[in-house]
Amino acid sequence: MADRSYNIDGIAPVRSIEDVLALEDAPSAAPGERGFRGPSHFMPTGRVFGGQILAQAIVAASRTVPEGRFVHSLHGYFLRGGDTGLPVDFSVETLHDGGSFSQRRVQALQHGEPILSLITSFQTRDRGLEHAIRPPEGIPSPEDLPTTEETLQGAPELFRRYFSDYRAFRMRHYPSPIYTDVDPATEDIPFQAVWIQTRQGLDDDPVTHAAALAYASDYTVFEPILRRHGISWSRPGLLTASLDHAMWFHRPARADEWVLYVQESPTAQGGRGLTLGHMFTRDGELIATVGQEGLIRLPEFRPER
Repeated sequence: MADRSYNIDGIAPVRSIEDVLALEDAPSAAPGERGFRGPSHFMPTGRVFGGQILAQAIVAASRTVPEGRFVHSLHGYFLRGGDTGLPVDFSVETLHDGGSFSQRRVQALQHGEPILSLITSFQTRDRGLEHAIRPPEGIPSPEDLPTTEETLQGAPELFRRYFSDYRAFRMRHYPSPIYTDVDPATEDIPFQAVWIQTRQGLDDDPVTHAAALAYASDYTVFEPILRRHGISWSRPGLLTASLDHAMWFHRPARADEWVLYVQESPTAQGGRGLTLGHMFTRDGELIATVGQEGLIRLPEFRPER
């Protein structure tokens, strides 16, 4: 495990994702825009978790759209690393309100500078053509896979406590997690699957569940890339950072019920890696698609200054 210089004693875990999504009205960054403010939660890197600001941006934008319209897509760029010691301000600009669709631009800011710039779109519930892919066969149910706590037995305490106690979601990995090592037998597997579920039940608001799924979509998105190269999260000198994120919401689903998140990485190059993912209900219904490119640097590949 890489050396860490943080202490999580006395820091409250994220027990409910709803605490993260509790935004307050705030002054906007520009005239004519709506402003909101959201809390930041602990991360061992000291940088704001990308999933946190994605989820909060959805909530902020949702509060500005006409009733009966629900998020169906988002496309965002992470511009700067945020500071977990500060709240995040959100400024929402209305781009368009049509007969069925509404688009919003959201800026997440700290120190008056954007850390995320995102455009998201909302749609009324419409009827149309229907088809969808199914999840891969042979993935065990979450009850048949080890818990995070079980897989981290014997790991360094701080490392174990962060991954097992300080996350808002339960997780079950298939074929195996890569917290402390990578099983060589899994490196050539073209995908990984993770069952995810909030630790606590959520309200019935579809916005809450869409935001929670966006939050969780950023948890494991680097792992298919790292697995292909036999790299675990404990690799000394590993540096990762999300660059951009896209997500499409196809059908409503509950984040407090088990969701299967299947991911694969088609390419990595130039210090960047791409992951594509699909989320399914326990019954195999496709509910969301995710795409993210991220920065991945190791000491042997660091650019010279």
